[in-house]
Order: sequence, then C-alpha cells, then structure tokens
Amino acid sequence: MEELGRINQLIVPFFGHDMTFNIGVIVMTWAIFGFLLLFGYLASKSRRIIPGTVQVVGELFINQLYGLTEDAMDEELGKKYGPLICALFMFLLASNWCGMLPFMEEPTKDLNTPLSMGLMGFAIAHYAGIRAKGFKGYIKEYFEPIFFMMPLNLIGELAKVVSISFRLFGNIMGGSIIILVVSHLVYSILLPPFLNAFFTIFVGAIQAFVFTMLTIVYIAVQVK
Repeated sequence: MEELGRINQLIVPFFGHDMTFNIGVIVMTWAIFGFLLLFGYLASKSRRIIPGTVQVVGELFINQLYGLTEDAMDEELGKKYGPLICALFMFLLASNWCGMLPFMEEPTKDLNTPLSMGLMGFAIAHYAGIRAKGFKGYIKEYFEPIFFMMPLNLIGELAKVVSISFRLFGNIMGGSIIILVVSHLVYSILLPPFLNAFFTIFVGAIQAFVFTMLTIVYIAVQVK
C-alpha cells in the first residue's frame, strides 16, 4: 500500500522558503479544466431544437442548477450566480469521478482543492453580503442578537469553510483508503470494482451536490 502516501512534489525555493506543489493534483486539475471547456464548446457549438446527446447533458446541468439557485435566492440573483454554481458542481463532479479512469486520481483527494473551493465560496458569499446590505448592515449582523455574541458569530462563519472543505476531502480520501485496503486484502477481485463504483460514482456525485448546495445556501443567507 505504498502508493497511498506517494506524492509527486515540486519544491520551489521562494525568498528563503520552500513552496511545495503537488504535481499530480495540478496536472489533473488542468486536465479537468480542459475537459469542461471542451464539453462546453461541444454542447453550445451546434445548438438545435432537437438536441444531441452533449447538448442534452449540458442543458440538464444548466436547468437543474439554475433552478436550485433561483429557488434559494430569486430569479435575478439566480441568473447572476447560476454560472458559478454550474461551473462549481461540474468541476467537483468531474474531479470526484476522474478516479475511475486508469492512472488518474481525484484532485479532491488533496485537501488543498476542496479548501480552495470552500474559501472561494466563502469570499464570494461575504462579498455578495456586503454588496446587498452595505458594509454597516453586514457588520451589524455579527453583533446580533446581543453584541457580545460577535466572537461566536465570527467563529461560526469561519467554521463553515472548515466544515464544507473537510467533509468533501474526508469522504473522497476515505473512499480511496477503503478501496485500496480491500483491494490488497482480496487481491483486487470481485469486491473492489463494486466498492470503486459506489465510492467514486455515488458518493462522488452526492458530495459534489452537497458542496454545491451548501455554497448556494451560504450565498443566499448573506444576500437576504
């Protein structure tokens, strides 16, 4: 099971400090970006009244995710944040599912990926809150219902980033560990393929959806 802890790293000196990059995660992330850009191009290139397979899949993602965003916010905000939500869900879904392909690993198995997505959602939600309520109204909410609750309210907001990020990371990494351990115990026959399908397809889709829904809720709470 030595591959469990094997990481291809690039260490770059930077003003007396070493910056460490996970090469595998970077390569897989950009490969997923390329795949999604290609998918978007193919889905929108030849739009027809009777759509093809790629257009159907693209419209399914857009219709469902735009609908969820509008339900949580309103029609105007749904159109504004819908592209972000679509891109986030499709990126996470592709990241969680790419582990099914030979010699590929999920970028979400590295904590940096879900943490960066969590920080992005956190920053966008609070920026949207300031735009919607004004800085004074935004700050005022941290002192409700009583002014000395401010530290707890602040911790609660920061805890959202930890919660949403570690939930995704823990489920994807945990599934990979279980598959790896069981594969070594039974010599990769019969059971591991079913485990791989369950953790990669089912759990991967559920976790991408949960992460996306929580991001929608965080933004909706701030703008209302």
